[in-house]
Amino acid sequence: MNDFRFYAPTYFCFGRESEKDIGELVRRFGGTKVLIHYGGGSIKQNGVYDRVVASLREAGIPFMELGNALPNPRSGLVYSGIELCRKEGIDFILAVGGGSAIDSAKAIAAGVPYDGDFWDYYKTGKPIDSALPIGTVLTIAAAGSEGSPDSVITHESGMYKCGASGEALRPKFSILNPESTCTLSAYQTACGITDIIAHVCERYFTNTKNVEITDRLCEGVLKTMIEESPKVMANLQDYDARANIMWAGMVAHNNICGVGRDQDWNSHNIEHELSALYDVAHGAGLSVVMPSWMKYVLHHDINRFAQFAVRVWGCDMNFSNPEITAEEGILRLRQFLSSIGMPATLFDLGAKEEDIPALAAHLFEAKQEPLHGFMDLYRKDVEAIYRLAL
Repeated sequence: MNDFRFYAPTYFCFGRESEKDIGELVRRFGGTKVLIHYGGGSIKQNGVYDRVVASLREAGIPFMELGNALPNPRSGLVYSGIELCRKEGIDFILAVGGGSAIDSAKAIAAGVPYDGDFWDYYKTGKPIDSALPIGTVLTIAAAGSEGSPDSVITHESGMYKCGASGEALRPKFSILNPESTCTLSAYQTACGITDIIAHVCERYFTNTKNVEITDRLCEGVLKTMIEESPKVMANLQDYDARANIMWAGMVAHNNICGVGRDQDWNSHNIEHELSALYDVAHGAGLSVVMPSWMKYVLHHDINRFAQFAVRVWGCDMNFSNPEITAEEGILRLRQFLSSIGMPATLFDLGAKEEDIPALAAHLFEAKQEPLHGFMDLYRKDVEAIYRLAL
């Protein structure tokens, strides 16, 4: 196990009617004027917005609004949010929605006190050590941004999709009410499930030895997703399944499952090009990329993939030929993702084979070659993974 430092101070308020605590929590964490940042307006249809505003008004906290955070959130709205916060003296950002609204809110929060262009953090990867305080009200279990120090933004000049991170971006508090996810469609729900699984797998496939505790944590989250996902797909109103998935999404990405071990993140890097070019849902893109990445890197450590197959999917171990077991685990993952309605190929996403060289080239305009991870990937490797996904 590697040495590590882990600090995760977010205050979580989980359960029914938890939105009523928002005003008190904003005050507790120093907010006196709030920017409510959200997406396309569904929160005004499902009652979440009304509950948020009622709590802020009851606490006597003034607020302004900035909507229209898109899936795969864009830099233009971030720049607008930074300007608004500076002009209006806003000192607290409240993100209401899913990962897109939260990531956009984090970028705004980082940009307000920064003298330069907020994109500096995203293009260079330098840590964000100063930001306005952030709170979140989660409406979709997926990205895990409600508990993480991470944010991903697409810059509209060149459509580069890049991530930034820093402890200053961890939310001060997060409101998690599973009831607010019950209005999601089956497709949105399945995309979220896929993203959660990918966040665990990016940590699970590691070259670090003797990490049994985090292996078991990862396996526990994955097995929970395998058990709870069919329940919620069969009944989108299943509160208990929604609750388990919502908390799993947070645990999957606040890094408790990833401490002390090298991590990968190349399925995410490769998928980001798909969502940037084709504007597909992140979870849908991961459903296509992740099994193809696994197939490509399988021989780097067959035993780890065999462990994944046995411990997570319940496959029988073939001791004379572990590769058979390892491949069975990847197949089980593919079958599971298909069973919840996720796409299986690039063609399912509307992608084109002739775009593959451009996708790989664009990725390495923003990233240095090779991509480090479980197995280092060069441009030829990335192209091969895209081709496996056809």
